[in-house]
Amino acid sequence: METGEDFGPWLARQLKLAGKTQAELADELNLTRAAVSAWITRRSVPRPTMMAEIARALGTDIGTVHTRTTDTQAGLPITWYHRPGYQDGGRDGGNAAAFAFDADVQVLARETCQNSLDERLVDNGRPVRVRYTIHEITGETLDAFRQAILWDELQPHYEAVSETAAHQKVGRVVHAGVRDMFEKGRLVLLRVDDYNASGLVGDDYDNGKFAAVVRRQLESLKSDRGAGGSFGLGKATLWATSALGMVLINSTLSVPHEGRTERRVIGRLELPWRSVGDGTYAGPAWLGRPDPDSPGAQVTRSWWADEETVERLHLTRDSDEPGTSFLIVGAHDVASLDESNAERAMDDEDGRGGQEDDGTRDIRSMHRRLVEALERDFWAAMTAGGSRLPLLETSVRTLRNGQVVVEEQQIDPTDAQPARTRALRAFYEGTTVDRLTEPGQVALRTVPLRLPLAGGRRGTLGTHQAVLLVTDAGDKDGVPKQVHSLRGNRMTIKRSTVAGLPLGVNSFQAVLLTGTAAGETAPFAEEAEEFLRAAEPPEHDRWGQTEELTLRWSHTAHHRIARLTTEVNAAVKELVARPKRSGDEGGAKLRKALTVSPAKRTSRRSGGPGLPELDGLEASIGPAGEWRITAEVKLPRADELPVMTPVVLLDVRSGARPRLDWAELVAEEGCEVDDGVLRFTPGARRAVFGGATDVTSHPVRTALTRLVLELRAGKGE
Repeated sequence: METGEDFGPWLARQLKLAGKTQAELADELNLTRAAVSAWITRRSVPRPTMMAEIARALGTDIGTVHTRTTDTQAGLPITWYHRPGYQDGGRDGGNAAAFAFDADVQVLARETCQNSLDERLVDNGRPVRVRYTIHEITGETLDAFRQAILWDELQPHYEAVSETAAHQKVGRVVHAGVRDMFEKGRLVLLRVDDYNASGLVGDDYDNGKFAAVVRRQLESLKSDRGAGGSFGLGKATLWATSALGMVLINSTLSVPHEGRTERRVIGRLELPWRSVGDGTYAGPAWLGRPDPDSPGAQVTRSWWADEETVERLHLTRDSDEPGTSFLIVGAHDVASLDESNAERAMDDEDGRGGQEDDGTRDIRSMHRRLVEALERDFWAAMTAGGSRLPLLETSVRTLRNGQVVVEEQQIDPTDAQPARTRALRAFYEGTTVDRLTEPGQVALRTVPLRLPLAGGRRGTLGTHQAVLLVTDAGDKDGVPKQVHSLRGNRMTIKRSTVAGLPLGVNSFQAVLLTGTAAGETAPFAEEAEEFLRAAEPPEHDRWGQTEELTLRWSHTAHHRIARLTTEVNAAVKELVARPKRSGDEGGAKLRKALTVSPAKRTSRRSGGPGLPELDGLEASIGPAGEWRITAEVKLPRADELPVMTPVVLLDVRSGARPRLDWAELVAEEGCEVDDGVLRFTPGARRAVFGGATDVTSHPVRTALTRLVLELRAGKGE
């Protein structure tokens, strides 16, 4: 038989769990206490014939004694330990770290995938595999799960929180979660499994990944400069996504602990301060086996669960591959609820109410939003090319009581982000070009990031050459003319629109690779990783001034990043600008080909500042027959400009011009779009916006029409 932990430490723990002393075990086995002590201290091991007697004394089977891959079931039972209230009377209204994030599954996907990337086992070269399972349980399945998590022990604590819910944000969320579970008879479990990851290794209390995730707050043990996280906040999204504040954990370890690797289980509950019976409780609670070494054996620690237990807790893993499963109990997503309510309202208006129950709407919406987040933020980590393998594989599936509602969906980066993945593959395969001359090509430029000296010293440590990739955009690539910036773990950090582009440039997508993502031979790659990582806020969604950047470098260090952005924008413009033609030949041909008629400019108001004026217009017919336009607006000098509404009409010989609807309206420079109107950036002298018409609003075939674009003050009526 394959054995796990050494016999001596294993036996010592079983005696503590069973409440037996070495002397008592020696009496039961008709041995001397010295013989048992020799086993404990590893000076000897029992004879094979003695194993059966030891198993009988511990109340277990002989196989458990031989393999020692799990604890005996005798002794202290699995229970919840609630941290006692502070002796000085202090109270916490919840875990402050969880308030850094919204209850949003897209935020959850970003943080958990980032953490899994950071914990990937790199020696085997394989990607880390992350699977999201949305599982709605009802009826007997829900009853069995509540029994498995010892709901009867928890209910008084939830009732105490509900009594004070009006005074605490966490309390209101928890109260609504419990009410929803009982009134609707349903509970949504959201499980995040990763494979080929390190797992929660280390002791329950000492420094290690297990203690950092399960026991502590705001602690990150990631030392790799290329790691995505650095604040220790990301794990809080797990509890923030739970309406009940509960997360259960099952980890398979890459490094044995207590001689074992599989089914290390614990649960953590995050509630606000509460008074239950004669006791007060500070907030968190842990589901586990009481630790005999703690005072009164009250504190619970992780335990090595059997297969039946992890199945009852919905924590069964697919394989013995290292990694961790996090089960979010009572998962909720505000945006998914809003989306479901909107769909429900539309069905009611169309007379289609009742076609799909509310629970199915919610979990389907949650499924869609998870897929969208993974496609948007981790397309680069999932892209392979040349000798480079992907770092990540992801999938999402949705179940109800174990039955499939939405089939497992493997995220394909080439389908979600075709232009960007094409650009990244070309870089990996060495097929980039210096300039774009044909569709499908990928142009490469290096852009300097001048790294400052640490400690506020003047001067430059060195120049890191970031890699800029530019290619033409397709219809499936989302917002055009954007730069996606990323570093070593290949998660998209920053999405930005290139400002000041000349009118009429072809639609494109760009990717900026920094740090180790720029290649193994890129100069100062590790130093760039460290610098840019320090320039990221907890959300890891931009680069700019941060407290860490100021403390480690200087209060002006972020200017280096601003200079990088300027260099990137200049390189993009140089790559996508159309070459000038001699004379007016090109412009004449363009004017003749376009069937576009811009509206007359609005005259200046008498005695007041001028209004924004249309100053340029490019238009073409899209593949679906829609009009696609790019318009430039000249802005007068004024402290405050009125909102303007772009109105698109069809030119006719007589009668009123038919008005078309916008299918898409996006701001590109000097303005923002708010509910169909343009709000201009104070101090800007120029604005550019683009859009596409809704084909269903076209009264005739687009090719037979001419377009009029007007800029109207106010709401455009």
